[in-house]
Amino acid sequence: MYELRFERSGRLAWHETEEPRLREPDDAIVRPFIAGRCDGDTVPIHRPVSRPMQAGLALGLIDPIVASIVGPVPFKGPFAIGHECVAEIVETGPAVTSVTVGQRVIVPWAISCGTCPRCLRGLTAKCARATGTLAAYGFGPSCGPWGGMVADRVRVPYANHLLVPVPDGVPALRVAAAGDNLAAAHGASFVDYVDRSSHRRELAASFGARTPTRPEGEYDVAVEATSMASGVRMAMRALAPGGICTAVGYYLATGTRVPLMRMYATDATLHLGVSHSRAILPELLDFVHRTDFPAERVTTLTAEWDQAPQAYGARTTKVVLRRDPLDGD
Repeated sequence: MYELRFERSGRLAWHETEEPRLREPDDAIVRPFIAGRCDGDTVPIHRPVSRPMQAGLALGLIDPIVASIVGPVPFKGPFAIGHECVAEIVETGPAVTSVTVGQRVIVPWAISCGTCPRCLRGLTAKCARATGTLAAYGFGPSCGPWGGMVADRVRVPYANHLLVPVPDGVPALRVAAAGDNLAAAHGASFVDYVDRSSHRRELAASFGARTPTRPEGEYDVAVEATSMASGVRMAMRALAPGGICTAVGYYLATGTRVPLMRMYATDATLHLGVSHSRAILPELLDFVHRTDFPAERVTTLTAEWDQAPQAYGARTTKVVLRRDPLDGD
């Protein structure tokens, strides 16, 4: 079988590798047929970051926990890439009872068992039974032996919990990013979307968002997604008293100058962490099913599966790969 590997900045290629096999009674083997490229994938693809980040770790300019996630030489290739997919089940272990062969499922990016205290609290990306700082697909061997999702076959542990069926009638392309960063609506009366990119602002406006050039007024909720400390500071200063800022980017530097006194004065909350997508997947998929939410409109490039090395390197917002499922639908 073949899997897509990141080799070095600007270069990805197909590599032949061993077929995965069932190792535990609750394992499943799946065949991805839709795969989405996450913003996190582009960090090493679009710029040579391995050596500079290694130097930053050595000089204390980058938090040392980064090395435990992506290795002492961060993003050193080659490694199998890809952590968002829709797949079809091709084989199950004898203990798998919640899903069946042929079913189309979302495979969450992070490994979780569903039964440990952390999983039961909704912290499915910090499962106590998964080893390492982060156990996940597509980030290299420091995150475990799971490989990447742009592959002919993928082994999934804890399949009764981890695999979530795609509701009937929901197009697979619509939920390409559901395994990681497709967010659900939470009933906001309005949404302001701030971005330097005019194209992304236009896309946000088509979904009903307002698009000011800077935050306007005070917000009960702010989502910061720039991966820049300056973005965190801007979001924190835009909060109303008692407001919550959720930061979803990668903040590598050891000094980010979070405005703590401002937070004290406004009784603000800063929440920062990886996405616990498995915990909210049923709710998310139900929302998409009920509302026909056209999440696929965010995709800026849809490419055929065999074009993955070129498509994954494209400088565009959201890349989705596709191939026909085995049943041909």
